[in-house]
Amino acid sequence: IMKKINFAKLNIIKDDLKTVNKVLMSGWLAHGEYSEKFEKEICKFTKSKYAVTVSSCTAGLHLTFLSMNLKLGDEVIVTAMTHTATAHSVEYTGAKAVFCDINYKTGNICPKDFEKKITSKTKAVAIVHMAGLAVELDAIMKICKRKNIKIVEDCAHSLGTIYKNKHVGLFGICGVFSFYPTKQITTGEGGVVISNNKNFIEKIKKLKAFGIDTPPQLRKKPGVYDIKYLGFNYRMTEFQAVLGLTQLKRYAHNLKKRRYNAQYLTKLIQPLKNVHSIDYDKNNSYFIFQVLFENTKLRDKAIKILQESNIGFSIHYATPVPLFSFYKKKYGYEKEQFPHSFNYSRNSLSLPINNNISKSDLNIIYNKLKLI
Repeated sequence: IMKKINFAKLNIIKDDLKTVNKVLMSGWLAHGEYSEKFEKEICKFTKSKYAVTVSSCTAGLHLTFLSMNLKLGDEVIVTAMTHTATAHSVEYTGAKAVFCDINYKTGNICPKDFEKKITSKTKAVAIVHMAGLAVELDAIMKICKRKNIKIVEDCAHSLGTIYKNKHVGLFGICGVFSFYPTKQITTGEGGVVISNNKNFIEKIKKLKAFGIDTPPQLRKKPGVYDIKYLGFNYRMTEFQAVLGLTQLKRYAHNLKKRRYNAQYLTKLIQPLKNVHSIDYDKNNSYFIFQVLFENTKLRDKAIKILQESNIGFSIHYATPVPLFSFYKKKYGYEKEQFPHSFNYSRNSLSLPINNNISKSDLNIIYNKLKLI
């Protein structure tokens, strides 16, 4: 029987389920101690001052852009190579997502193209640390400082990613993380916003719960509170929070294994002619392992071989966001405007690198890549 190598595998153990069950049986399923505990542990892990749990990374991004008081006519520059959630979160506020191209080798935002897209209407930039590799933050920060533009870090891929001895998410106004099932740790759906700005986090806390000014545990009389903002219902449940908390405690070990796997696989594929990967980076959290093929034909061949060999893979992302129908129709974007993003979407492949992948699995993957 051919061994199946999964692209993503949940890191949930029996003890996690026991803890989740305990919370479910307690009857206190929202606004509780576990959300707070999870936030505290996230702060410890990332060395951020503040953290707030949300129902998804998208919700966190939406609340971030709302907190910045974006309005119709404002612009936010977004990398073309990301999940559509990054751009949608800008558009929800009435502001406009303006796309810029990437650095073909890394999949990350290109500082030069970003600078070209700045206008008098640009209020912020949404950067994405692709596959766990930190963006060239020095270059981005320099431009933003000069032009008075805020940085929002979409950290959906990058729990555990370090840049210049600091966790990503702490270089701009905030960092927003995802705990979707394929991510390094999961809460099913869910996310967290980290920041060193207290007022910003306080506003997010209110906006995520309808704009209510006092959470249940702080009310002098049940049901007595005021509404200060037009808020949303973007809360994380208690059983999601405790599930995240249990995995976070094991994540340092998980991260070590991901980096070990990435180093090993990088070394293996280095001599190959048709497949390329970026150099190994000990600060990368390796959400996935990205490879680039010489052309689309070769990637299609790789897809066929991996499928036949029962090896899981994905594409991040098969379509640059401005080329989806919604954005094409709205703004008339063409692929020629984003040559690197377009080529990256056609030539890249995401390979499994999670902590359940063994050395022999990596050897199998390499032997298949050798055939291309």
